[in-house]
Amino acid sequence: MRDNMDDIDKDEKLEMMRHSTAHVMAEAVQSMFPDAKFGIGPTIEDGFYYDFGLPRSLTPEDLPGIEAKMKEIVKANLPFIKEMVTKDEARKLFAKQPYKLELIEELREEQVTIYKQGNFTDMCRGPHVKYTGSIKAFKLMSIAGAYWRGSEKNTMLQRIYGIAFSTQKELDEYLAKIEEAKRRDHRKLGKDLDLFLIPEEIGGGLVVYTPKGGRIRTTIEDFWRKEHFANGYEILYTPHIGLSKLWETSGHLGFYRENMYSPMSIDEQDYYIKPMNCPFHILAYKSRIRSYRELPLRWAELGTVYRYEMSGVLSGLLRVRGFTQDDAHIFCTPEQMSSELSEVLRFSLHMLDTFGFPKYKVYLSTRPHDAVGEPQRWEDAQTELRRVIDESKLDYKVDEGGGAFYGPKIDIKIEDALGREWQTTTIQFDFNLPERFDMTYMGADGKEHRPYMIHRALFGAWERFFGLLIEQCAGAFPVWYAPVQATIIPISDQHLNYARKVEAELKAAGIRVEVNDSNERMNQKVREAQLQKIPYMLVVGEKESANNTVAVRLRSGEQLPVMSLEEFKAKIKQMIDNRVNELKP
Repeated sequence: MRDNMDDIDKDEKLEMMRHSTAHVMAEAVQSMFPDAKFGIGPTIEDGFYYDFGLPRSLTPEDLPGIEAKMKEIVKANLPFIKEMVTKDEARKLFAKQPYKLELIEELREEQVTIYKQGNFTDMCRGPHVKYTGSIKAFKLMSIAGAYWRGSEKNTMLQRIYGIAFSTQKELDEYLAKIEEAKRRDHRKLGKDLDLFLIPEEIGGGLVVYTPKGGRIRTTIEDFWRKEHFANGYEILYTPHIGLSKLWETSGHLGFYRENMYSPMSIDEQDYYIKPMNCPFHILAYKSRIRSYRELPLRWAELGTVYRYEMSGVLSGLLRVRGFTQDDAHIFCTPEQMSSELSEVLRFSLHMLDTFGFPKYKVYLSTRPHDAVGEPQRWEDAQTELRRVIDESKLDYKVDEGGGAFYGPKIDIKIEDALGREWQTTTIQFDFNLPERFDMTYMGADGKEHRPYMIHRALFGAWERFFGLLIEQCAGAFPVWYAPVQATIIPISDQHLNYARKVEAELKAAGIRVEVNDSNERMNQKVREAQLQKIPYMLVVGEKESANNTVAVRLRSGEQLPVMSLEEFKAKIKQMIDNRVNELKP
């Protein structure tokens, strides 16, 4: 990026403005807290943040005052002045700023770049806008704790997040999107709809599913199993822990130790709770001699794994410590690799399309610098992955160096209703584990050969996928996996017997239904069903009882024509069986 130039592109100008806004915020904080200690203040997506050491904890009520001071600084149209000083001069300038002094000592250059605006001076490479008046539309959003330089061993600072845009219109649109995100927030909806909880008593990042959440999970898992069996997979179940020797052989203790939990001692031997399922699948493969005639083997598992995450990054279902991964491992001959990859991608897209996500993006992640395995095998694998994507006529981006150390991969990231990308499907080669476990099969020539291994997670982590489903639907699930598909609302107690008859018939047809037999008035029952986002409300009174019909309301409030019970039953069954995402039967 270039400093204070008019010929830079729009994105660079926006980033310069956001970085400059961070400095203006720091000056505003300094005016309120003259003894503030300053960390760093970079740009981030949509805005900026700055870390501070302050004499007291900030609260959300402090943000309007800081914003008001920032607007004064912007209105004053102060120049951003760039200067170069020596390290010694910088040490004197920042003598009372321990975090800046730490950064100065790490600089290789003998010259230090500083920027001044108004009463504030910061050590910064820049660039910045020419004047504070160039800053247009901004808003401070939140306060969070942040360890200095991201290490739990360091001091906890206070981080203020803000957003900034080129126009007030863009800022307003962004704020509207934030409000929509709040409306769809899976954490709030999970509580309101009684789907799951993350109790403090069992520790952060560990999820308990309530009956309604369990019903959704069971329905989707049943669909997952049925589709896997239909597409040539077998399903495995594996333990939650394994001896340290297993993880040494797999390389997890060497390459992945920081993401694993401390061992437990059993019979004076160390056991580790599993971070991945793959070593167990390999042991199943190695349980006997395999022939080329058996391959390919497609083995899948809904296996719960546990990985360490710092408490500060945990976020509802989207970032947890224990999660169920819909793993699959494919063991095949080199000759089968091409067709297996094509089939895996087809199957993955079919499964994702079932849930109606509006968009997804495909990435080809290539060889990283710490890769294991022969370069030519990497090149061959990457060529095959690229061919599979091209034949599927999918647009994709190359993530250079983004593969795992043991193989290249295809990543599919779904785009949710708010335009955010989330990792779901991964299709990944593995050159490492077949070697480490000395996996073989007997070929047609009577000799031992090394199989190819493909990892595949389709939904990825169930917890994250469920969180995305909640937010995608805003809790208004399609009828096929809604926890309660219909509620029956008798107009009065004298219609309760007919309501029970309707309930029994629908349950016998496999429909998840309940009767609201509370003492509330009918309109209140309808309102409760809408708040619980139940797809259908079947109101029954004297006419319905006499004619064996139901008056059907949608959760949107729309009234459908009165229909016979048999007609409603047939239409909702058709919608469930076909996994339709609309509500009108």
